[in-house]
Amino acid sequence: MLRCPDSVCSSVGKGDSLHHQVLAAFPLCPLTEEDLTENPLFCKLLATLSQHVDHTGLTLHLRKELEKTEKELRSQKLCWLRLESLHRLLKEMVQEHRCSQHHSIVSAADDKFYDTLEQCLIVARCAKQLDPSDTINQDQSLILGLSAEKVLNQMPPKQDLWQMKQRLPTELQKHLKKKLFSLLSYYQPEWENESEGLKCVKLSKLPALLESERNRAESLTERNRENATLLQRQTHSYLSELLECMQLLQTLVLDLRLKVQKDLDRKKIEYFEAKCEIGIQKIRAEMLEVQLDTYTRDKIAAHRKITEKLNTELKAAQVEKQSLESKLASFEIYGREFEILAEEYSRLQQEIATKSWALKEFTP
Repeated sequence: MLRCPDSVCSSVGKGDSLHHQVLAAFPLCPLTEEDLTENPLFCKLLATLSQHVDHTGLTLHLRKELEKTEKELRSQKLCWLRLESLHRLLKEMVQEHRCSQHHSIVSAADDKFYDTLEQCLIVARCAKQLDPSDTINQDQSLILGLSAEKVLNQMPPKQDLWQMKQRLPTELQKHLKKKLFSLLSYYQPEWENESEGLKCVKLSKLPALLESERNRAESLTERNRENATLLQRQTHSYLSELLECMQLLQTLVLDLRLKVQKDLDRKKIEYFEAKCEIGIQKIRAEMLEVQLDTYTRDKIAAHRKITEKLNTELKAAQVEKQSLESKLASFEIYGREFEILAEEYSRLQQEIATKSWALKEFTP
């Protein structure tokens, strides 16, 4: 059972300082001062645990073991990276030699050196694949019946191997220098035409420059992350403000619409009244036109009837005239009676003239 240390027990009475101590000791726990105030015994338990664990919850002994293990892991990673880098450099050297064989004449010594190096790399790779580790079952069947010992027997002759090892550091140094100069030219193209000695001096400063560039890139990345977070917050704030403005604008538009609605309705009523008045006038005009057409047709019909009547009377008067003329011709030998007939004839002539004039006036 854990016991409260003296330092903790002495600070139990100081609520604020104890709360701050617990919150600082366990930053990953979602605790608040209210939680600690409401649960004083739990607060004391956490204060006691803070003397035995770190901020992640690991015990101090386990933290030391973890740091030691991480240190060993970093050392092994560094060793593996060195071997892997050396292996890749040797493969690059062989590949560049194979490419140069197609573009230029290569000496026999160079061919022998790179053939020996390539054979060593292939044999080493095959032996590594065939060498069983602790995690592989020892009783598993061998690939094509081969073992690591059989593959290692395919190494080049000792004399060729010794000559290759003697020349390898020099060739490796040349290859590394060539790669470094290429890296320097890529990083600073204006240094490409400098002398080899000056390039070597500047190469000694290149790691520090690259480290500063890496730190600057990390700083810019962190700044971009902070700017992105700030931009997200500002965007959220902007959208909130914009939403409030839209709500306020909607309220203003609604109020303005209610105030203007009366005038708008009045104008609509006036418009519809004017439109109705125009429609009524059109209807009246059509009715008047219909009435006028009816009156004109009636008048024409009346004129036609009067004309027919006058024509009939005219024809009758003409017949009577002819009859009288014939009688006048037969009776003109008579005296007084002839005068009477002449007067009657004059009256009929005058009546015929009057009816002929009326017929002309009423004929359209």
